[in-house]
Order: sequence, then structure tokens, then C-alpha cells
Amino acid sequence: MISKKYADMTTKGSIIREFAQYASKRALEVGAENVHNFTIGNPSVPVCDAFTKELQRMLAEEEPVALHGYSPTLGIESVREAVADSLNRRFGMNYTAADIFMTSGAAGAIAHAIRCVTEPGNEVLIFAPYFPEYIPYIDGTGAAIKIVPADTASFQINFEAFEEIMNPNVHAVMINSPNNPSGIVYSTATIKRLAAILEEKQKEYGHDIYIISDEPYREIIFEGTDSPFISAFYDNTICCYSFSKSLSLPGERIGYIAVNPACKDAELIVLMCGQISRFTGHNCPPSMIQLGVAKVIDMTSDLSIYEKNKNILYQELTGMGYECVEPGGTFYMFPKTPIADANEFCRMTAHELDLILVPGDSFACPGHMRLAYCTTTERVERALPLFEKAIKMCR
Repeated sequence: MISKKYADMTTKGSIIREFAQYASKRALEVGAENVHNFTIGNPSVPVCDAFTKELQRMLAEEEPVALHGYSPTLGIESVREAVADSLNRRFGMNYTAADIFMTSGAAGAIAHAIRCVTEPGNEVLIFAPYFPEYIPYIDGTGAAIKIVPADTASFQINFEAFEEIMNPNVHAVMINSPNNPSGIVYSTATIKRLAAILEEKQKEYGHDIYIISDEPYREIIFEGTDSPFISAFYDNTICCYSFSKSLSLPGERIGYIAVNPACKDAELIVLMCGQISRFTGHNCPPSMIQLGVAKVIDMTSDLSIYEKNKNILYQELTGMGYECVEPGGTFYMFPKTPIADANEFCRMTAHELDLILVPGDSFACPGHMRLAYCTTTERVERALPLFEKAIKMCR
């Protein structure tokens, strides 16, 4: 007999994928140049040349059996050392290789982190708006999910709602900054306040509460934005990172967990990750990709196009009458829809204008829409008249 749980999930697909698939279908019918697709957060700039050259060098010069062999369960030691050294240089931390666990992207990191610090039935808090895949990530561990409603005026943390929801069964709080879908970066003041509350609640409840910090957009920060390194403000922080966005390597599925060395059980948590892999089938990311990112650990792709596209969209859309909190990073924007029903608005723009957007309901923010502007500036500019048509159709 097949699993009812996973069979049921096949009927509840991702709304992002639904609109993306519609865009792909329309591209075949009318030509890709006529479909204005803002659905998927797939980086639109190439990987930095140094990474490509390092892989070419390894393939030409390294011994193939060693190059393509299994890496150690926790990741290649030299790579873990490179990650730790980079974090220490950049953020004034004191990580060692023992605090780092190499993963298959941020998703693999989150899957391990939640299992490390919760038991089935414990609660994990997440803040709206959130990446919809957090729900299966958490649900798959047996932990319960509690959602803190959004502060839609700023998309900083809604602390009043947060403190109302906090209770002794909360063992982890998941945050995402810079944020998908809003593009907002939690300020230093926000992180300090969150840390202070959690410190107080740890004492009150008599157990540790962990921040699981999802940070794949850490390097995509716009000018003037306050962007604190979250682990520096709270000891019990587990950072979950991916090189997908910083190096434009989403298909290589490479990331890491960095456990704050000030955390009481830091070294044990990393060892636990190796054991969790035995249950999840994770079994470490590819050796060659680990070695490749270690060689370019402080580099990024040319990410400047994202800020350029943001500036154009924010200025033009707000000028048209769209309401939007200005992003401080990522390549997403999260305006209000001109009508209350975001699903209706996004289906209208898709079917009548071939302008494909994602409604905010699945991010726990009805009445909003996500724009993934990781595309060419030329495509952004060609879409602007369609955004203007869309808002006029709603008046």
C-alpha cells in the first residue's frame, strides 16, 4: 500500500510552480519573448569565471578516482575550514571546521537543522511572509508549525503577534533575511529585539530555543541597507546557507550549516547532522563542487543587475500607484495587488496580458504578489507597460 501522506501531497502542488508552468506553456504558444515571466527565483547571471576555471583545472589535472569519490560524511575537511575562515574574516566570528556541515543547498541544511533541535510534536515558529516550502520542510520532521502573521507595513517582525504565540513548546524559530518573498532585510534593531526575547524565554521555559537562520540571499544586499550577521547576536543560532544565489549555482545544490560555536552543543549538533543524513539519504554533496566553491569562497557572481532591476521596478510601479515596501536585498519584490484577491489579479494578468506573477496567499500574505526580477533589465523595461495596463484594468 502506498503512503497516503505523500499521495495526498501530489494534489497540493506549489502555486509558484503552477504559474511557472503556465508561463512555459504560453512561451511555446506565443514565443518566450512575448511572455513576461516573474515567477521563479532562478539566478539570471552566470557563475563567476574563477569557479568555472577551477572546475576545468581539477578535471584536467586531478586524479579522477579521488576527485569523484565520496566525501566524508560531514564534508571535505579543507572545505569546512574554508567556510569557517571566510565567516570569521567577514563577520568577526570564531568558527572552526568542527562547526560546519556541508549540505545539498539551503533546503538540505534546513532539513538537518530542524531535526537537530526539535522532537516530534515540538513547535517551530515561522514569520509571514515565508517561503512556502518551509511547511513540508518542518512537517516532514514531525514538528508542529506556528505562523506569526506579517507586519505588512514594514515586513520586519510582528513582535506583538510573536510574543502572543510564544509558548513553552517552542523549540526553534525560523527566520529568513534577506527575505523571500518580500526582499526585506531584518534590521539590527529587529535582530537584537528578537534575541532579547528568546534569551528571556529560554530562562522562563528552562530549555534552549534555537534560531534557524535561512540565508541564501545574504550576499544580495542593496546600497544603504542595514544587514546584520544574525549569528553574531544570538548564541543558539544555526545558519543555513546556499551558494545558489551568490555564485549562481542553484543546480549544483551546494550549501552548509554553520552552528554558532557559542552554542552549548555546537560540536555535537554537527556530528548529529551526519547521523541525520543516514535517515534522510543526504549523504553529502558532490566532492568536486565542494572543492570548487572553497576556491572562490569570498567571491560572488556579478549581482549588480538585481539592484538595477529593483530600482527600476520600485520607482515605476510605485509611480503607477502600486503600494510596495522597498526591498533591501534579494531579487524579489512583494507589492500589494490593486484588488484584494491576489489570485484573481494574477490569473487576470497571466491570461490577458501574459504577465506572470505569483499571488501572495501561499506566502501567508493575501493581497500581495511576488515578482522575481532575476531577469534582464530589457525584459523588466518591456514589462512596465503591462503593469500599467493591469492597474488601470482594476480601476
